[in-house]
Amino acid sequence: MNVLNNILLQLPGGGDSAQIMNLVFIVGMVAVFYFFMIRPQQKKQKDQQKFSDAVKKGQMVVTVSGLHGKVYEVNNTTVVLEIDRGVKVTFEKSSISAENTNIVFGPKKDKKD
Repeated sequence: MNVLNNILLQLPGGGDSAQIMNLVFIVGMVAVFYFFMIRPQQKKQKDQQKFSDAVKKGQMVVTVSGLHGKVYEVNNTTVVLEIDRGVKVTFEKSSISAENTNIVFGPKKDKKD
């Protein structure tokens, strides 16, 4: 709050209405920054975390580095991918890209019983 007061005190004289307009402008810029930059990034991280937690054995996935494979085994923080018959590689769950997997294999379809 003290920083805001210092900013307002440094403004050239123009009456209270000029200070209020400048304050409204600053608040508006912060709101735009939040809604167009911070909030979408938080949503994307949340979706990626949900995807990583929902990875199941037998699912086809793509890693962040572009490696395609089939999930062979799922552990707490790692996933073993089978990239060819008998070739298995261990990755961190966070390195599996939800975005690339959905682009290549399409969005995961939930089976309704």
